[in-house]
Amino acid sequence: MPEKEAELTALEATESASLEKALAEASESSSVEVKAEELPASRGEIDQLQTEYDQLKKERDGLMDRLARLQAEFENARRRAEKEKADFRDYATGSVVEQFLPVLDNFELALKSTGTTEQLKAGVELIVKQMEEILRGFHVQPVPSVGQEFDPRHHEAMGSVEREDLPDQQVAEEIRKGYKLREKLLRPALVRVVSNSKQKSE
Repeated sequence: MPEKEAELTALEATESASLEKALAEASESSSVEVKAEELPASRGEIDQLQTEYDQLKKERDGLMDRLARLQAEFENARRRAEKEKADFRDYATGSVVEQFLPVLDNFELALKSTGTTEQLKAGVELIVKQMEEILRGFHVQPVPSVGQEFDPRHHEAMGSVEREDLPDQQVAEEIRKGYKLREKLLRPALVRVVSNSKQKSE
């Protein structure tokens, strides 16, 4: 009897071990199947994915190269535009300065002159006329002021003058000339304006 119980116990132990082994193998087999399902089904799909990857990489490299070239071209164009702008500014400045060099020469001659005060004054008046002629060549004209009605767009009032013989708000005196380039105001004329109390009371 004890021998039969020992045999049964040994048999149960063997069957239990066999069952555990079978479960373990089944578990490993299931894990391998899951991993196999995660991989591409065939070598052809792997090759196709590799081809697509290589093509996308090539396109990306091409776009990066194109972007680098466009940036270089933009930078060159910007530098070229700045140089052309500086050259044009220098040319325009040079042409203006060239016109005024004779005026400077005449001023220097006037300073060296040993003539009378009247002769010096006459010389300076000629220089002023020469400068006005050059300014007219650049379409620069003086702003009309004395005798004109005060216009805050072209005149800047520096005070008023009591006069009953002139209309109220008329420019009576010019302190400093104003100038305009064609229709653009370069600077306003500094003036004194008539204040006619008699006309105001009426």
